[in-house]
Amino acid sequence: MTKIKLYIVSILFLNSFFLFSQDRLHNDKLFAIEIKAIAAKFKEEHNFNKAQKFFTEKNWDSTLVYSMKELSLTKNAELKNYCYYFRGVSFKQKKLFKEAKKEFNLVPANFRHSYKVKINLGEIALEQSDFKMALHYFQEIEKLPVSTSYNIYRSSLLHNIGLCYLHLAKFDKSEEYLFKGSKLLEKEKDTLMLIGSYIDIANLYYTQFKDNQAIPYFEKAYQLSKKVSSFNLKRTAALNMAVVEENRKNFPLALTYRKEFETWKDSLNDQNKVWAIADLEKKFAVKQKQKEVNVLAAENKLKVAERNGFLISSVLLLILFGTGVYFYRQKIKNNKIILKQKNELDELNATKDKLFSIVSHDLRSSVNALKTSNGKLMENLENKNFTELDVLLHNNSTIANGAYNLLDNLLNWALLQTQQAYFYKESLHLATIVQHVEYNYKPLMLNKNIDFKNEVAASDYVFADLDSLKIIIRNFLDNAIKFSNENGTISIYSRASSEDFCYLVIEDTGLGMSTATKEELLKETILLSKKKNDDIIGTGLGMQLCKSMIHKNGGKLDIESEENNGTKIIIALQKFKNHE
Repeated sequence: MTKIKLYIVSILFLNSFFLFSQDRLHNDKLFAIEIKAIAAKFKEEHNFNKAQKFFTEKNWDSTLVYSMKELSLTKNAELKNYCYYFRGVSFKQKKLFKEAKKEFNLVPANFRHSYKVKINLGEIALEQSDFKMALHYFQEIEKLPVSTSYNIYRSSLLHNIGLCYLHLAKFDKSEEYLFKGSKLLEKEKDTLMLIGSYIDIANLYYTQFKDNQAIPYFEKAYQLSKKVSSFNLKRTAALNMAVVEENRKNFPLALTYRKEFETWKDSLNDQNKVWAIADLEKKFAVKQKQKEVNVLAAENKLKVAERNGFLISSVLLLILFGTGVYFYRQKIKNNKIILKQKNELDELNATKDKLFSIVSHDLRSSVNALKTSNGKLMENLENKNFTELDVLLHNNSTIANGAYNLLDNLLNWALLQTQQAYFYKESLHLATIVQHVEYNYKPLMLNKNIDFKNEVAASDYVFADLDSLKIIIRNFLDNAIKFSNENGTISIYSRASSEDFCYLVIEDTGLGMSTATKEELLKETILLSKKKNDDIIGTGLGMQLCKSMIHKNGGKLDIESEENNGTKIIIALQKFKNHE
């Protein structure tokens, strides 16, 4: 029972950080009106106008770009303070807490919204598990008078103070503040926040093994979660109830909650994918409609000009000649348009065929394998064959991860092919990027007992697009894990760089590959690689995506490998030469 309790506590702490963040402050209408008024006051400051617009829209990358441009040009102290605040919030939202704290610390104490800076610094400390520092910031805000001058959500503030005390094992204080926060939330009728409040109160009692006091709050949170549309909250509440029933030894009911948890988990994944595809289709349809409007407008202008020319002509010969020229030009133009449309249609058909091939074969195979495995899982569950159940569950996890990676690569590849992907090259610290990607794959490496080494030089900075670089490293690291044996080794390090390029090496001690396979992977082709072994080779989509993104970043790819002797993936990335 102790093991299950500690497990659920760790889950709920992370959930609380998410629920009681200051996103509500960022959406504050009064603050948005204020910064718009400042932008209107300084109309000539175009970079600030764009920075505040993107900040209001939560476009954090664009906010960082234009706020930095404004800082490099303006001498106005007020605008600088707002830009530092914009950058601090943007870095915080992107989980770059070190950079966020650096920007917030540049904001002076006399800044109109310095209390918001302290709230953000407190939340960062909470995220980084520096609970004493977080408590220090939150207590400073608590001392401020209740006034319209300070737009503070007291319920969130009190709850965060309660969380700090909970982590510091000061349970009496934690209970006092968590209940104060929940009472305010009940008055505000904020269902989403109230669910999180109930979960953390239950968490407080669970930590002290006061099950009878904790379980009613888990049940309250579960009942409230039925009234909200957040899949994330629904699945968290269902998982809590599953663990509660497991502790009660009521395994049939616990299994029901587990099934509900999996249902909401699948719904959340499906919703994210549907939104992404719908947004892509919407942008594509708008772009196509705009092209049609432009073509019709151009054709109308041409017809008006031709008609006016014919009216001026008074000689029949000139009219006939002009008519002949007009129709000849129209024929040539139409032929060019038809040829161009044919070429575009051929490219779209080729892309469509490749997408259908992947969806109909690879994705269908994964889903069919998962269906078959689930059938065996139900059969062994009835027979209580727990050894086989463990094998099947790990098998299901592997299949699901493979299908998810395929869908993720498929979406990114489609965005790249239709030129819808956002692409912005900037200075990037290579070791930090590798560390971010490594964090997501630690569980997979631990599962295979793989020894991972990150030896990227701290001095290496590259000039590339952040999102595409993460996709490149993520795909190659995923392949390295897939092709590595149990107790293998994966190393990521940088080689001696040249004047223009920095070389990142991803090395594994896995299966390796033949010379023919290596040459096939390095070919410059728009077609996907053919599958030779369904269990090992895959679709080739990830490799094609990586090659396209490396090329778009101005880099190069090389492979060193021998069969049964591991593989080295060598990525040449452009250096950031202005870094000192």
